[in-house]
Amino acid sequence: MNQLKKLEKEVTTWSSISVHPHRFGGREFCLRSAEVGHVHTNGIVDIPFPRSIRDALLADDLAEEHHWVPNSGWITFRMRSAEDLSHALWLMRLSYLRYVLKAAADPRKVFEQESEQLHLSPRFKSLLEPFVPKTAKQVSAEPIPA
Repeated sequence: MNQLKKLEKEVTTWSSISVHPHRFGGREFCLRSAEVGHVHTNGIVDIPFPRSIRDALLADDLAEEHHWVPNSGWITFRMRSAEDLSHALWLMRLSYLRYVLKAAADPRKVFEQESEQLHLSPRFKSLLEPFVPKTAKQVSAEPIPA
């Protein structure tokens, strides 16, 4: 599926992302040791989220319950066409954002920039707000590429 290759090509451009074979087939994307999400060869994209974000995604019909563990924070999105690629990337970036905020030198700035690029609604911004550390890290961090 060409969309899967395009998704992998884009996600691997994000800072600190590594790609590994997924244990149930497909490709797994990790930021350091945290799984951002994975794709299966049949076009299924599975992404972990905190339960509150997962519930909002389901309520807004932006994703489906996970196909194997529906009563969890995981979501499933089925890429059926080329048009689905941008939404799959949006979901993956949303997952990536909550992890990258933990290591950002200026997490508030990163949060505002990413919120704008992702066109996050006030609801999703408020759900992600708890992942913005109250104090900036004292390490240098490169800005995350779009």
